Amino acid sequence: MTAKAARPAGWWVKWLKEGLLLLGMLVLSAVIAFLLFQFRDVFSISLLSYSWLAYLVVFMVSLVSSCTIFIPTPGSAIMLAAAIIWNPVPVGLAAGTGDAIGEMTSYWVGYAGEKIVVDERLPAYQKAVGWMQRYGVWAVFAVALLPVVPFDLIGLAAGALKIRWWKFILAAWCGKAPRAIIICSIGHQLPVLLNGWRF
Repeated sequence: MTAKAARPAGWWVKWLKEGLLLLGMLVLSAVIAFLLFQFRDVFSISLLSYSWLAYLVVFMVSLVSSCTIFIPTPGSAIMLAAAIIWNPVPVGLAAGTGDAIGEMTSYWVGYAGEKIVVDERLPAYQKAVGWMQRYGVWAVFAVALLPVVPFDLIGLAAGALKIRWWKFILAAWCGKAPRAIIICSIGHQLPVLLNGWRF
């Protein structure tokens, strides 16, 4: 009885943490976008003329963010901030590509030996291994598109099961790029939806 009562409390804590993380990311995105517009107004420059630089920065930040295993990074916040100002499709493509390439870190760690960073008995890791054994690269695609477990775990499992690296990165990109484009397209409309801003 006590164990059953304790489980919902654990789930509430988990969802609260996820909600606070999402809120923090949205606030950080808004702050970055605000600072960029202030920079534009002070120096009287067109931000749109620097789109190539924005895409490059988003790619690099997404790449570095994905290279960190199990450590939250502000990559998504910067991607959203860029999508508010610049074309969301190239921003999403840059973010998805950098994200997919960066995930090779977890893949190679798994290939070398996942025990370095994760306990094999971890339920989420066991779930990831089970999906990889059953669905192969389709599991990589599904988790990249609709993350139901941390993608790092899928990367570790794919590496540990010796899935070919090019199949892993292709499946990851096919999931991450469309997801990033969708998120960026929604983010691009947020200022209009919230305050009727026009950029």
